[in-house]
Amino acid sequence: MRKPTGLERLYVDFDSFFASAEQHLQPHLRGRPVGVIPVDSEHTGLIAVSREAKALGLKRGTFVRDARRQCPGLVLVTARHDVYVKLHHAIVEAIETVVPVKAVCSIDEMLCALLPAEWPQALRIGQRVKEVITRDIGPTLTCSVGLGPNDVLAKIAAEMEKPDGLVALHPDDLPGRLLSLDLTDIPGIARGNAARLARAGVGDMAALWRLQPKELRRLWGSVEGERLWMGLHGYTVERPETRRRIFGHGRVLPAEWRSLNGAYAAARVLLAKASARMRRAGFSARALALWLTDRDSAGWYGEEHFPPTWDDPSLLASLSRLFLHAEREEMHRSRSVHVALHDLVPLAEIEEDLFDDAPEAQLKRRMEYLSTIADQLNVTHRKTLLHWGPWVTIPGGYAGAKIAFNRIPDAEDF
Repeated sequence: MRKPTGLERLYVDFDSFFASAEQHLQPHLRGRPVGVIPVDSEHTGLIAVSREAKALGLKRGTFVRDARRQCPGLVLVTARHDVYVKLHHAIVEAIETVVPVKAVCSIDEMLCALLPAEWPQALRIGQRVKEVITRDIGPTLTCSVGLGPNDVLAKIAAEMEKPDGLVALHPDDLPGRLLSLDLTDIPGIARGNAARLARAGVGDMAALWRLQPKELRRLWGSVEGERLWMGLHGYTVERPETRRRIFGHGRVLPAEWRSLNGAYAAARVLLAKASARMRRAGFSARALALWLTDRDSAGWYGEEHFPPTWDDPSLLASLSRLFLHAEREEMHRSRSVHVALHDLVPLAEIEEDLFDDAPEAQLKRRMEYLSTIADQLNVTHRKTLLHWGPWVTIPGGYAGAKIAFNRIPDAEDF
């Protein structure tokens, strides 16, 4: 373990990014309460709220009907994921005129590594990052910057004085300001983990700080507890590289789509986008999973296993069989639909018998070839020109390009 003595990490965290992006791009929205929604429907929830909306008590996740009642002047904007991704790339370019970006943590969070010669000027560098964003992007898109000896403490610092903050947590000052935080202010401590800690008599940051690393590992039930202890105490935490485990997409459906037929139509599009992403990344799948949920968040789950497969016709046939099972088990309505390709195998590891002349093997090779050709044409023309079977525009659009917490879509996904 290494314990840095300086401010080696700089973390940039944008404030209310989706909502601020809309205010940046649409000047008439500035100064007004704005809520961003995934789909134009009264049955959805807010995925982002502007500062003005937050000041009126609105929070992410609030249902549209409740938000309208709580804030009659609220302006609702449907999310534009492709626009946010372009803005994200412009922001990264602006930051890199000051300091290289070491890692993109999400659409609105970036981690930078400072050189030893830069540690004494870390606060000034953080201020320059904020100034460059104001100059090159615009004053509406503000960010909070955190500085610390490692990734964890820099991220915590960035959250401390939102919005538009600049905070440094120096290793010599620990625990310092950490003791004023709630447990759930720490990355990795959600409500469930906080409740587990409380049952063990750890109810605040002071009690957490007094624990030994092995104790926190035992309470966590995994090595992540020990990694958290190391991060909070200022040590450099090296994480093993993770391997891709799943390609999937999901969608909450508006009222008129909540039949089994509507869910199936949406699932076909979601699966086609997921399989195209999988092929671009160089994987095949040995399993397809399907989730259908009702309004009580219960519902139906099924999965099908098969030899390594990456062509659309085979995967869509598997999806059709899963929906037939759901219908037989009387799953007639669905509030949301999710598909996932998992148990992945790199294409380079698949040994194919090119001399297998069986009709099934020949057909499979043809379908794989045609799926690849369809991918190439769709990417070249930036639209779905070729697809298997019926194609619909699903609610919210962006079937394969919805921004997730830790995934920024590629241009080919739109």
